[in-house]
Parts: sequence; C-alpha cells; structure tokens
Amino acid sequence: MRSSEIRQKFFEFFEGKGHKIVPSAPIVVKNDPTLMFTNAGMNQFKDFFLGNAEPSNVRVADTQKCLRVSGKHNDLEEVGRDSYHHTMFEMLGNWSFGDYFKKEAIAWAWELLIEVYGLDPERLYITVFEGDEKEKLEADEESVDIWNEFVPKERILYFDRKDNFWEMGDTGPCGPCSEIHVDLRSDIERAKTPAQDLVNMDHPQVVEIWNLVFIQFNRKANGSLENLPSKHVDTGMGFERLVMAMQGKTSNYDTDVFSAFIEKIEATTGIKYTSKYDESSMTDIAMRVIVDHVRAVSFTIADGELPSNTGAGYVIRRILRRAVRYYYSFLDIKEPFIHSLVPLLAERFAKVFPELDKQKDFVKKVILEEEKSFLNTLSVGLKRIDQIEVREDLLDGNLAFELYDTYGFPIDLTMLIAEEKGWKVDIPGFQAALNAQKSRGRADAQRETGDWTELLDLKEVHFTGYDHLTEEGVRIIKHRIIKEKGKEIYQLVLDKTPFYAEGGGQVGDAGLLSFGDETIKVITTKKENDLIIHFVNKFPENLSLPALAKVDAKKRKLTENNHSATHLMHAALRDVLGDHVQQKGSLVKDASLRFDFSHFQKLTAEEIHQVETIVNQRIRENIVLKEDRNIAIDDAKSAGAMMLFGEKYGETVRMITFNEDFSIELCGGCHVPATGHIGLFKIKSESAIAAGVRRIEAITSEAAEAFVNEEISTLNAVRSQFKNQKDIVAQIAQLHEQNKNLQKELEKFQVEKAMQLKTELIEKCKEQNGIKYIAERINLPDAKLVKTLLFNLEKELGEVLIVAGFEAKGKANLMVMASKSLTENKDIHAGNIIKQIASHINGGGGGQASFASAGGTKLDGIDEALKAVKNQF
Repeated sequence: MRSSEIRQKFFEFFEGKGHKIVPSAPIVVKNDPTLMFTNAGMNQFKDFFLGNAEPSNVRVADTQKCLRVSGKHNDLEEVGRDSYHHTMFEMLGNWSFGDYFKKEAIAWAWELLIEVYGLDPERLYITVFEGDEKEKLEADEESVDIWNEFVPKERILYFDRKDNFWEMGDTGPCGPCSEIHVDLRSDIERAKTPAQDLVNMDHPQVVEIWNLVFIQFNRKANGSLENLPSKHVDTGMGFERLVMAMQGKTSNYDTDVFSAFIEKIEATTGIKYTSKYDESSMTDIAMRVIVDHVRAVSFTIADGELPSNTGAGYVIRRILRRAVRYYYSFLDIKEPFIHSLVPLLAERFAKVFPELDKQKDFVKKVILEEEKSFLNTLSVGLKRIDQIEVREDLLDGNLAFELYDTYGFPIDLTMLIAEEKGWKVDIPGFQAALNAQKSRGRADAQRETGDWTELLDLKEVHFTGYDHLTEEGVRIIKHRIIKEKGKEIYQLVLDKTPFYAEGGGQVGDAGLLSFGDETIKVITTKKENDLIIHFVNKFPENLSLPALAKVDAKKRKLTENNHSATHLMHAALRDVLGDHVQQKGSLVKDASLRFDFSHFQKLTAEEIHQVETIVNQRIRENIVLKEDRNIAIDDAKSAGAMMLFGEKYGETVRMITFNEDFSIELCGGCHVPATGHIGLFKIKSESAIAAGVRRIEAITSEAAEAFVNEEISTLNAVRSQFKNQKDIVAQIAQLHEQNKNLQKELEKFQVEKAMQLKTELIEKCKEQNGIKYIAERINLPDAKLVKTLLFNLEKELGEVLIVAGFEAKGKANLMVMASKSLTENKDIHAGNIIKQIASHINGGGGGQASFASAGGTKLDGIDEALKAVKNQF
C-alpha cells in the first residue's frame, strides 16, 4: 500500500466514526509563548483541553506537520544516523473533546491497525501506565482490561511516568497514555530475543507507532494534580513509522515517503545508497540528512518562517546548513542542491499540504539563496582552519566550537578535516563550550508560570474592540503572575474587553482599567492560543469589583491608520509588481508600519512612486470600510479574499474590503471606518531581508506629515546655501563634479609624493646582521597609500623588513612588511613585531607573518615605536 493510500485510509476510517477531518495547523506557532514550532498533533487543540474555548466538533482527526529539533531522541545532530527519527514528520491523530474515552479509543485503534491496515497482531505490543506512589496515581488497569480483549496479557507491558504519563508541559492538562509498539525484526531475531525486552529500549526495529493519551488531570504550578471536568482523548501516530510497518521495511527512509528523493540524490552524485547505519557509510547518513531536512525547511518557509539569525528562523537556518554541510563534505556536491528537491516535494504533498505546491517557486528561491550564502561561509571556514595554529597536533576545543558556532561546522566535519591534517580534536573542550552556550540559552529563556486563579466560571472572553474603545462593567475572570528573568509580570483575563490582543502583525492595545477609585495601567494585550490576556502594572486591590476598560484611543487610531494603509499598499504592490506578491510578515503599530513581501528584486524609484501614488489616491477617495465579521470561509474564498500562508483559519472568518475590485483580505485587525482617515501615506525605505523577500517601512497620518515637513525644511536649508537658486539639483551636481575633479588632483599629488618618498626611504635603508630594514615615519594621510608604498619598496629592495609609522584621520598607525624569505629563513614575523610595538601608540593589531598593522590613539608614540624597532638591530 502506497503512503498516500495509508493516509487516506486513516481519514476514511475516522470519518466513518463520526470525526470531522480538519486541516493541519501551520508548522510555525504564533500565539503560544510556550512553543516555537508545532511539535505534536494536539497543539492546535490546546484551548479545548485548557477549557479556554468550546470545540464546534467533539470528534476530529487530521494529519499534522510537526517539527522537533530538541528533547529526548531529537537532537538535531543525530537525525540521519538512525532509521526512524526526523526533524519534520507527520502525526496522524484522532481526538475526543469530552466525548468518547478509553474503550472506544483502544477498540478503534486495534480495528484500524488489524482489520483495515492488516498488520500482524502477533507483532504488536502495548504499554500502559504502572502508577506512581509519589503522585498517588494508581496503575491504569482500566486500559489493561480493555486491551486484554484484543491482546494477551504477556504483550501488555507496564512502564513508569517517564514513558506512559503524558504532560503538555510543566503545567496544564495531562494523563496516562497507552502506546502501541510494533516488532519489525526477522523471525530469526524474534526467536533470539523476546520483543518485551526491547520495547522502549531504542531498538530500531521495535518502535512505537501510536500513542493513545487519556487526558483527565490538570497539573498545577505547585506540581499537584486535579481532575479535569471533562475527559479527553488525544492520539498521535507517527505516519512515517506506520508506513515503514505497512510496507515491510526496517527503516523509514526505505519507504516511498523518502525513496524518490534518495533516488534523485543517487542520480545526481552517482553514489549508491546502501541503507547502512554506522559511521562506515557517511554517504548514507548524508543522504538521509538531506531528504529529512528538505522537508523541514520547505514546509516551514511555506508556512511563513524565513531563515534568519534569531528565533524560529535561526532553527530553520541551522537545519538547512546542516544538510549543506553533509552534501558538501560527504557527497562531494559543491554547488547548491537542496533547492532542486523542492518541486518533487511539492508534487508529492500537493493534495495533503497544498501550501507548498502553491509557493514552490518562492520556497525554492529562498533555499537556493541560503545555500549559496552558506557555501561561501563554508569556504571562509575552511580558510580559517588553515590559519589556526595547532599545538602538539591537538585542535583546541574552543576553536572547534568557533568553527561550529560561527561557520556552521559540525564537530564530525571538523574531526574529519583534522584527521586529514594529522590532528586530533579536543572533544571535552568543545563539549564544555557547547554546554556553556546551551546553559546561557536556558537562562535567557527561564520563565516561571503561575497557576491561574479563577474568580468567575466563564469559558469565553468577548472582544468588543471593533465597535467600542471603552467598556463598562468589565469583570476579572482569572489572574496570574509570571516570573521572567526575575521580573514579575501581572496578567488578567476579562469577561469582555475592548483591548485588541496582538495578532496579525498588529501590536496589542494599551490603556487603563478603573476599579472604583483605583486605576491600573494595561501595558499591552496579547493572546495565548485564543485567550486574550492583559499585561498590567499591578493587580487591583479589590479583584471582584467591576471595572471601566479604556483603550488608549490616540494610539489605537494611529494603529488603525497604519493597518488599513498596509492593506492598501499590499493591493498596490500587486497592481504594480504582479500577483506573485504575497505578504510574508508585517508589523503595524501607532508610529509606523512594516511590510514584508515576496519579490525577487529591488523596487525601482518609479515603482515606489507608483505604489505611493495608488495608495494616496485610494486615501483621497475616502473608501468606506466593508466588514464581514462572520463570513463562511468558502464564501470568503469565492469573493477572492487574500489568504495568508501560515495562518490557520476557522470555518468562519472576518473579511475586510476596501472596494471589491481593489483590496479584499481576511484579517482580524482594527481598521479605519474610511480610508480618508489615513490622511497621507509615505514609504520611508525599501530593502531586502531574505532571498526573495523585500521589506517596506512606511508611515501615515501625523508621522507622514511631519516627515514631509522635515524633508521640505531640509530642502529649503540646502537651497539657502545656494542663495535660493531655482535649479538646485543642477547646482549640487556641478559641485559634486568639481569635488570629484579636485579629489583626482589630490590623489595624483599624493601618488607623486609617494614616489618621492620611495626614493628618500630607499636612501634611508640600513643593513644589520644580514637584514636590510627601514623604520621611518611617513608623511602620507592614507593607509592604502602607505601600504602601496611599502609593497613598491619591497619590490625594489628585494629581501627587506619595513616598519612605517604615520598619522591618518587623527589616529596613530603602524605597518610592518617582511619579505617572504625573511619570514622563512630569519624567523621574522610581522604580526609578532606589531604586537610588540603597538603598545607605544595605545593600540592593538595583528596580522600574518609577512604583513601586519595596528592603530592607536597616542600620536606621539609613533616615534617611540619606530625607535623600539631600530633598537632591536
């Protein structure tokens, strides 16, 4: 059975059991501070488990794109070395929100695996929770009894809390789980060792394929457990492992999920994949790394996360660079390659994850540019290795870490290069530096989250901020304190609120909450999953009093101007540049707006002018906002609404229209009632932020007016310098040309002066102990001229040591040049000399054996430095 059929059978089975098949959530998490990536199928349903929202369907099923690069068995550097772990993987899952529980979940799991998929029941083993005395939790005998209807007791195994008690995090919903493991070994191997001894022992052919989680408790911040009001089922089945079992393979990478990609690598490199899992076949490991990592990188970019140096973008960059390192080092591929796999990947997943297929050209371009950039970095790293001075044939661990951290060299690549050079690597030193970095990262991310203290038993928060900026009679539902880097953060949830929570690129509202005579500040408003949380400067003394909620009106109005202008600009960009323009990120606040979009070249001045003209024309038309607050998603699609990749939309959405023939977008943000409120729109800058992604920063309203007035004021000041002549541009061009001509004359004079100095310096050349040397102060104001002079002197004098001191831009400078023969035969090292004399000018510097330089602040130290050199002779 092909992998696509296996996935479809799963959907059909659970649809037949009354489940609604829902789409995968984006792989990048946006409204959950506890997560960077979706790492489990249940992430998009957290609010249902937490009681923050009511599900429209109590039974759902899906396949979810997941990404894991840390935690148990998920160290990035280990992916590719075994047969069944991945960075990006699919998680098939079925959920019950307060509906069915253990009996149905277990029976249906068995029915699907045995009757639909036809797996051998004799090869399946079940694990259950053994209980925990410390937690006062009994063994899950209820699950044992249900399983025993299908499986003999000798294949039902008890495990502790670490393996069979699932928790969302340090706090939150949790409960016992029951795992289904499959034994894929040959009959000979099965006869040697019973599978019971290998379950949960990291055996590559005795693996977990499905985890049934029975969520019935809530873990509080103090560590205690309380019963949830409703019991839920959360199951997750690793799709790649299931396919391995179904297709009779012993490795995920041997299934049709990966085989086409491995075949493409074989065709490109001429290297045969042998499916080996030891260090003797680094080519096999490299192929597995590539076919795994291209999935993680491609789907994440398609969901809106671009490679960068921070946050989730940095993780994606690390994954991509690891794949590049492996094909560069072990497959002898020296040109960008991974991008070439994107079309095949998009085609294979077009029906299940269509967002990649719709953006394949963009994703391919981003990966290509990242590959080019990193291949250049790799080249620089290899040069850095050539410069390293190794003592006693041992490469220092800190230097190995520098190669890892700065140049992206995995430790195994550094070890390979070291071996070729006859070196060993200080692995303990490298590991210590790596652990120190991880410790710093954990300290930076340290966060203590307290339990919510509930005051009112209400499940939903009503947002009224589209219609009102004040709200009376507001009550606190719950509150908590979070500690982050030693600082306490106060958070409130209200039953109704006019405060907009940060989302869709728009910043959260600020304002005031008045409880009788007491007023507290709302610093910002954010969402945690779908829960609106108000960050306040303190809690009110009386938490039960009703409050008056008041949004900072000026800040909100200016933010609305910028958000509506963003929509107008998006439409204008598509008019001017083409329909390939897609939003890739935005930031909308009161002072300005920032908009990232897909486009492969710099905008011309004319294109920027056209965009500004279109937006300002639409502003002057004073187009009235049309808001469809709860429109069916299918109706919104039919209306031609722009939908953003990487966003998860519900069955009903909010559609914002400024003229049906111009701008229609799905958006939850705040907007002007008519475009005339925006006043004026002005683009301040346009730049590249990633391959194929441009960024525009712009301003509106008061900020735009102030900017234009300042520009006019500057222009008038310039004009006054030219006695208010009409053609100011021609006057500046003429002045610029005159300056260029004078600069050429000056350079000509300096060259002539340098030639004169060369003659004088040759006359001053001395010889001592068989070494010709010059140590003189040079009256040239430019380091480039001095360096050229030194090279010309060395060319004319032959074997010589030259030490020059000079003043440039008000600072003291020293340069040392040594002929190659002196460095090789006389043990003279320019870098060492510069280090010895740089202290005379209160500076520092360095360089190579043949050339070195230093700069400092002490001008009168130049002569002292030169004297110190002469004294050595």
